[in-house]
Amino acid sequence: MKPPHIPVLYNEVVEVFSDLKSGYIIDCTLGYGGHSEALLKNLPDIKLVGIDQDSEALEFSKKRLKPFKKRVVFEKGRFSSVIKNHLHKDIKGILADIGVSSLQLDKKDRGFGFESDILDMRMDKDQMLSAKEVVNNYSKEQLEEIFRDYGEIREYKKVADIIVKSRQKKPIESARELASLIEKNFKRGRIHSATLVFQAIRIEVNDELGELANLLEGIKNASLEHCKVAIITFHSLEDRIVKRTFKEWAKKCICPPDIYRCECGGNHNIGKIITKKPIIASKNEIKANPRSRSAKMRVFEIGKMEKI
Repeated sequence: MKPPHIPVLYNEVVEVFSDLKSGYIIDCTLGYGGHSEALLKNLPDIKLVGIDQDSEALEFSKKRLKPFKKRVVFEKGRFSSVIKNHLHKDIKGILADIGVSSLQLDKKDRGFGFESDILDMRMDKDQMLSAKEVVNNYSKEQLEEIFRDYGEIREYKKVADIIVKSRQKKPIESARELASLIEKNFKRGRIHSATLVFQAIRIEVNDELGELANLLEGIKNASLEHCKVAIITFHSLEDRIVKRTFKEWAKKCICPPDIYRCECGGNHNIGKIITKKPIIASKNEIKANPRSRSAKMRVFEIGKMEKI
């Protein structure tokens, strides 16, 4: 079966979990099974839980991972909630690739790409909110907020204003129409002028930052022991959340900064940061898969305090 999507940091993900001899790895973002297949091939004694909210990707992965079917459990749903069903298992690894797959971006019937004939961007086709709803029905103030916060667009007010004025004449029906509208009004730089607009809308539609925050909170509260957590992000908003969270998890002292002497006991960390700097794609990988250039992987190891 020909893989439709190249997983980023393929070898690096395998290396992170290479010392695992038993237990489960939870792949929170199974996608088209690239990372999971690599882990199952290289770690013959581990089992895996694969989670995805995209039915199309899930069905593909079930076929792709059929040779490992005795070692894999599949779950459809948002990873932040589904993962709770499996935290009673002997979890030794958690992987989350927080990005849209190449296939989702390229398939015109998914409404993610600039040339798509529809405006959708739902990772889970069963959910109600779509990009078309956001673009055509959100207030100008709501659009300004998502473009400012999720796209970090300097001219967020102008973008919102252009969209609102355009939809007053007729609804914006396709991603191609939206991309063209943005391109006409903004100079194209190193990236397509609509890139950050599309990013912001996609994050809103799928509650991506909320999902990531909920996942991290769930992991923290799960009382895991000797478990590696690897998170791959593709833009600065997600990476900042992961970086900040891992720093909080690694803090031994939680006393206010103006306290002269530690009074909290100094044992509040739940583990240690493995990657002082994020793992990024090699030059060869970026050449083969340009979309990997923005990928960053951070790794944290949860464990008993006296052994960390």
